[in-house]
Amino acid sequence: MLRLAAASLAGTAIEFYDFFIYGTAAALVLGPLFFPTFSPVAGTLAAFATFGVGFVARPLGSVLFGHIGDRHGRRPVLVVSLLLTGAATVAVGCVPTYDAIGVTAPVLLLVLRFLQGLGLGGEWGGAVLLTAEHAPAERRGLWSSFPQIGPAVGFVLANGVVLVLSATLSEAQFAAWGWRVPFWAAGVLAVAGLWLRSSLAESPQFLGIDDHARVPLAEVLRGHWRLLLLTAGALAIGYAVFYAVTTWSLAYATERLGVSRTVMLACIMAAVIVKGALTPVVALLGDRYGRRPLCLIGCAAAALWMFPMVALLSTGEPLLMFLGFLVAMLAFITMFAVVAAYLPELYEPRVRCTGAAVGYNLGGVLGGALTPIVATAAAQGERVPWGVAAYLTGIALLSLGCFALLPETRPVRVVAAEATAG
Repeated sequence: MLRLAAASLAGTAIEFYDFFIYGTAAALVLGPLFFPTFSPVAGTLAAFATFGVGFVARPLGSVLFGHIGDRHGRRPVLVVSLLLTGAATVAVGCVPTYDAIGVTAPVLLLVLRFLQGLGLGGEWGGAVLLTAEHAPAERRGLWSSFPQIGPAVGFVLANGVVLVLSATLSEAQFAAWGWRVPFWAAGVLAVAGLWLRSSLAESPQFLGIDDHARVPLAEVLRGHWRLLLLTAGALAIGYAVFYAVTTWSLAYATERLGVSRTVMLACIMAAVIVKGALTPVVALLGDRYGRRPLCLIGCAAAALWMFPMVALLSTGEPLLMFLGFLVAMLAFITMFAVVAAYLPELYEPRVRCTGAAVGYNLGGVLGGALTPIVATAAAQGERVPWGVAAYLTGIALLSLGCFALLPETRPVRVVAAEATAG
């Protein structure tokens, strides 16, 4: 289990590195480089729109790779999705800017971002299911949380590279070529990920299925459509909080508050590191007390914290901004540490790869694709962008209602064992 969990963690870290590096570049440089005829705000909005395309592609990727995962196994999904995302990321680093090839530049950016999202849409389902379906029932939450640490590792890697480049290069050098380096590095990481995943065993639960679904998506839509909508709505707040902190706040603080890029990246990275470190701890609580209670607590905490977080961000003071980000990340991980066990347990094995992955990535469209765009627009003309706080609080309340309608899934045998011990 440790070897399998480590390989899954490394793979998701690499895939999310690819996805996050684009978000950081969109917040910092893509607007003026690829949309120079726009105003600064409009250029940022346009860059965030290409960022959002990746989220739109993720459910399509989960349908495509979910079909492969439910029909042919979880393991092939991990290899193909990693290849696709890695190749698209390296290609982004090679795209000429608007000054060189005109409107073709943002079009290429859009296409490559779509391919990134397509690959990542398949990655989560394959990595999580391979781990969850190997894990013993009483520790499924813990072992399934390892792929959930991957996004934090990927984010720290992506922003760490940008932080080093920002500290060592001039603004002109960073805009000319420095921003491309993290995208090129994705190629090396993809090769390493493929080596780690080359010897993983197929899921025993998949091998035990006698009658594979012919068209998994059709079965999910026909028999689990309500569950699909509820999981998408429930997960929306996690994405909204994460990308409000890691993407929108970066653009807002550097452009509107005059905070240095290095300071902002350090504040955000510190909060994400704490979040990643606490993921297995929260997952253990999910094994003991259930998935749903933690999800409800995380949603409620997010709803209560969005206004204080925005107020702390607006100060421009590093320690206060870090505090705002940290509490938001703790609310986020209270939900998402257990989601990797929760979603697979909600779906039957024959359609699990499609159902869990589509629900997870639809939540990304609702919460991740729109948040940087809506937040950037809502923050115009205000010293303290209360509209952003109101928007995030509204999503938190929506997700809270969806989680309230979902059932608990913690295996019954765990409850029975605890009752016997008592």
